[in-house]
Amino acid sequence: MTKMNPTNFISKTLEKTNVSVNAIHFRFYRSMVDVGTDWEIAAPSTDIFLQRAFLQTLESYPPLGMRFGYLIFYKNDVPVGVAICQTKHFKGDENILELGVPRREPCFFNGLAAWFKRLVAGMTAADILVCGNILLTGEHGYYFDYQKISQTEAINILEKSLNHAVQQQSQDGIKIPVLLVKDIAPKHRNQGNYLSKNGFKEFDIQPNMVLELPFKRYDDYLSAMSTKYRTRANRAEKKLLGIKKVALTALEIEQELPTIHNLYHEVAKNSGFNMVELNPAYFLGMKQQLGDFFRVFGYYLDNRLVAFYTTFHNDRELDAHFLGFEKSLNHDFQLYLNILYDIVKIGIETGCERIVFARTALEIKSSIGATPHELWCYVRHQNSIANKFTATLLDYLKPVEEWLPRHPFKEEVHGPNTK
Repeated sequence: MTKMNPTNFISKTLEKTNVSVNAIHFRFYRSMVDVGTDWEIAAPSTDIFLQRAFLQTLESYPPLGMRFGYLIFYKNDVPVGVAICQTKHFKGDENILELGVPRREPCFFNGLAAWFKRLVAGMTAADILVCGNILLTGEHGYYFDYQKISQTEAINILEKSLNHAVQQQSQDGIKIPVLLVKDIAPKHRNQGNYLSKNGFKEFDIQPNMVLELPFKRYDDYLSAMSTKYRTRANRAEKKLLGIKKVALTALEIEQELPTIHNLYHEVAKNSGFNMVELNPAYFLGMKQQLGDFFRVFGYYLDNRLVAFYTTFHNDRELDAHFLGFEKSLNHDFQLYLNILYDIVKIGIETGCERIVFARTALEIKSSIGATPHELWCYVRHQNSIANKFTATLLDYLKPVEEWLPRHPFKEEVHGPNTK
């Protein structure tokens, strides 16, 4: 794979802050350009999404209206952890797109509930500081070396550092009334419990869909399926007759950027919850800086790009990222389903142990073998009175996707991939 290049970025003069709490302290930076080599010491080498090359590229090609912050944690002056912050303006009636989607079964009470939900969403507008990455699903917001610092110490200093980050923003005249810690997995649930005891409200949105890959070849994956689902996979592939699949180079991505962005928009505008408006050059920037760690694949019909999808190779995982396709062609060519199967092929071919398919489209992802993994989020309003109503408000704003889990394999599949 191409080695990631963390250089060639525009420098910014931004503030660095050092705050101490007993033997543990942290430093807050406003740009990755100003973060020193302690980041490489403390950040995990096994998570590309916490490495400088990815973070600096994201900062160079930011989603619309997003600001960034970075934290390094020290114990006895030894770097022991890192965290990222993203600040984004959230407006309920714009970001929760499903509010305007008609229900299949019209009912007065359903209509009343939808009206009230829309009303509440319309009243909800605020800058939110997120500890985590809005563009991803999973624990990519912070990392601590638990050989050097306990989980209790870690979550304690993290909570203090986020409060400090909010204060730093306020000095710039940016009021941030809401803090969000995004995607805590079950193994770190005790950290979530700590946050709950400190005023945060726990909630979940949708599960992360993950496919384990104990397969050496794609044929092994198909053979593990029941006849019904194996037939479905083969039938879907036949539907792609006339479609040419291409792994796009950086130059080809640059040439296709307007079409890629339009296809991305066509899918994003119909998702139930969308806080991100990608920078038009985001995909090109990632490819140029991350090389083979980030890949863009195109589907061509009569030499015209009609679909694309992207993946990150993240150590032993393959992360399915943004995609897009012409909705009018989706049924005839089963574009989305074929994209999912192609990502499975890539995961197996590259020796990954699992594929992270993220949230949304839960049922169709379960039909290819992905299973739900719960993640919890924690939110706190800085106003103690408003915070009392946060849990109730979340119930009204929470996107709901009714789905039926599918079980395509003849037997339960376990990872990792053993070659």
